[in-house]
Amino acid sequence: MKNIKNIIWANLVLVALLISSCSDSSDTIKESQIDASTPILSDLDVWLRSNFVSPYNIEISYLWGASNTDIARFLYPMKEDDVQRWSETIKRTWIDPYNKLGGEDFIAEITPRQIVYSGGFNFNPNSPTITLGIAEAGTRITFFNLDFLDYSDVNSVRRPLQTLHHEYAHILNQKFPFTDDFGLITPADYTAQWFNLGFDEFGNPDPSEYLDLGFITAYASSQENEDFVEIVATMLTNSRADFEAIIDSASPSGQAIIRQKLEIVLTYFQENFGIDLYELQELAYQALLDSLD
Repeated sequence: MKNIKNIIWANLVLVALLISSCSDSSDTIKESQIDASTPILSDLDVWLRSNFVSPYNIEISYLWGASNTDIARFLYPMKEDDVQRWSETIKRTWIDPYNKLGGEDFIAEITPRQIVYSGGFNFNPNSPTITLGIAEAGTRITFFNLDFLDYSDVNSVRRPLQTLHHEYAHILNQKFPFTDDFGLITPADYTAQWFNLGFDEFGNPDPSEYLDLGFITAYASSQENEDFVEIVATMLTNSRADFEAIIDSASPSGQAIIRQKLEIVLTYFQENFGIDLYELQELAYQALLDSLD
């Protein structure tokens, strides 16, 4: 009986100590450990908020963030001194033309919510190719190799803008898929080895190889989704005359196939967005020229 009393007494002492400990520990929590302070914004941050976040709800991510890119690749952020100019370029060549023809809220309503800038090249393992940009679930577009832009060279600026129009067309397709008729035009000619097209037997560039098959670029031959958006991207980074010259350089059969696909693309933009793609082409290409030195 005495042992039972001792055990009960010991348990009461332990409970009292625990209560005292809990009481003491709660008194030591004096403030939250979460940093809720307002971040210090640079002039560039303020400009980006005014020109992208406020009107379009688009975050421009130019600082390094491991979650924004593939950590298995050797990538790094874009040079900060060049961020505003590239941002001005994509606003002028992409946002403004779409908003002018589709309505002032067009980009705000259908847009990636984050655009990531990377300065270095994104080399693909086990492949002789590089990734110029990616669109992820319609919410993010990532650009690569932006540190190598040369604003005195139209082709240098054209390449990432073609990536932008390419990836944005994917986002539009997610909202309104294009018809199955498009993929039925050249179903047997799509290939995972698309990067082998466009060269002669000596390794020199020869676009006739993919053009004659009915593809506007070599990458267009990779699959029907890429085929569709490559037509859009090539149109919006070339004048109408230059775009027609590309088509006319194909064989008669290749021209007929490309124009059949083009007609579906033109109809898609008109019926789903009320946009004349030729008008959009004129605005976007002129903006590209205006962005050069």
